[in-house]
Amino acid sequence: MNFILSASILSANFANLQSEINACEKAGVDWIHIDVMDGHFVPNLTMGPFIVEACRKITQLPLDCHLMIEQPENLVDAFIKAGATNITIHPENNPNIRETLSYIKGAGCRAGIAINPSTPAEVIEPLIDYADMILVMTVNPGYSGQKFIPEVVGKITKVFALAQKCQTPPIIEVDGGINSETISLVKTAGANAFVSASAIFHYPAGIDLGVKKLRASLL
Repeated sequence: MNFILSASILSANFANLQSEINACEKAGVDWIHIDVMDGHFVPNLTMGPFIVEACRKITQLPLDCHLMIEQPENLVDAFIKAGATNITIHPENNPNIRETLSYIKGAGCRAGIAINPSTPAEVIEPLIDYADMILVMTVNPGYSGQKFIPEVVGKITKVFALAQKCQTPPIIEVDGGINSETISLVKTAGANAFVSASAIFHYPAGIDLGVKKLRASLL
């Protein structure tokens, strides 16, 4: 199986964003992950479409955009225009999720559903046919560097089982506290795409060796 490693720039040094993304690309990451937070859906305020546009000028790697925002349908067009490859949205308090997922796919992007640690796997069952990717959060979304929640591993297994019922199984991505120890746990549970922030950008020996250590844990 080809595993996907997505480097989350939430932990990058934005004073040197271009060099850090270039280092990730050289180290062999597959995607660049961009966490978008509005200060309402989650208690932090981060990046908007302009960061996606800046990243698109830096790299041709797929841009993996996770929208932790209220009413994402209002901003999807801006992220598509900015150069997003994947656009992942949440079902929590989102009555328009089916229509928004269909719109994302119709625009030529990969459409994803993200579920928070407290959201049961069963929530995605009526939505899974609309999605190219399921993102299971293994921390409460909002801040980088949080501790992995081991209780979520069982939910990844449930998501994997639901995905296998699809004619084309969606990618199962995991985000939150992913390092060289936890990545093997979520891989065994069925994940095949892994978002990592601190274990790449804050790895003591540098980005290249941080990526290599994660890759080695997937063997």
